[in-house]
Amino acid sequence: MIKMKNKGRSFLSDDAVSEVVDFSITLGLMLLAIGIIGVAGYPMVEHMKEMGHTENIRQSFSVLTPNINKIVAGKTPSQSVELKMHGGTVSITGDSYMNVTVDIWNESTSSMERVSHERQLRMIKNEYKGTTIAYENTGAWAQYPAGRAVEVSKPVFAYDNSSMIIPMVTITGSKAISGAGLIRVVSDGGHLSVESYRNVSRVEITLSSDYYHAWESYLSESLEMQIIDVNTSTRTVFAGKDHNPQIEVFITVSPMSVSVE
Repeated sequence: MIKMKNKGRSFLSDDAVSEVVDFSITLGLMLLAIGIIGVAGYPMVEHMKEMGHTENIRQSFSVLTPNINKIVAGKTPSQSVELKMHGGTVSITGDSYMNVTVDIWNESTSSMERVSHERQLRMIKNEYKGTTIAYENTGAWAQYPAGRAVEVSKPVFAYDNSSMIIPMVTITGSKAISGAGLIRVVSDGGHLSVESYRNVSRVEITLSSDYYHAWESYLSESLEMQIIDVNTSTRTVFAGKDHNPQIEVFITVSPMSVSVE
């Protein structure tokens, strides 16, 4: 009988070795993909989440604005609006102000008179991840980390060829809330006063605000006023318009006490 010896024979075939190599390469690619997702994908997901929260805040101020403006119009003495916070801060703050000057022809004295009204406005502001969205003087405005301030909801100024209505909403209060969850913005109106002027040949508006660029666009496009000066250091826009024939101007002053809770 002939005996055969198997010396140094491999227990793995070439196909088996190839499968092991393929598996190792596949596993390495999977681990690399997971690493890339961890490094690049997670921040992208977080960014998309933040963008969604910012859009929700913008929409909530689109709802808050017309509700608070019911107080300005004298339709209700108070309003309570619910807002959802996503980790930012909602506060009653600011040092914005507006000055309105009108040139009036006095028929009895046959001379031109100049009358000015100036009020501090202030705002209801939500700050989140470098973006601020605020209610200020009947409008809602946004300032994003990059770019100029933009309008979210139009203010309720009114203008036609014979008359102009200019609101001045003066907000008092200083409370602020930070964190996440539901809060309420409670607004209580005060005594609404209205000043009316006939035979107005010129209207000038000076407005200082964090959102002065958005106000600049509004005064120019909606009220057809000439932008005379924009001061970036004081965040102020100065606009004016001559009226011929003369118009009637109504200036409404709406005091409002606001708190967040």
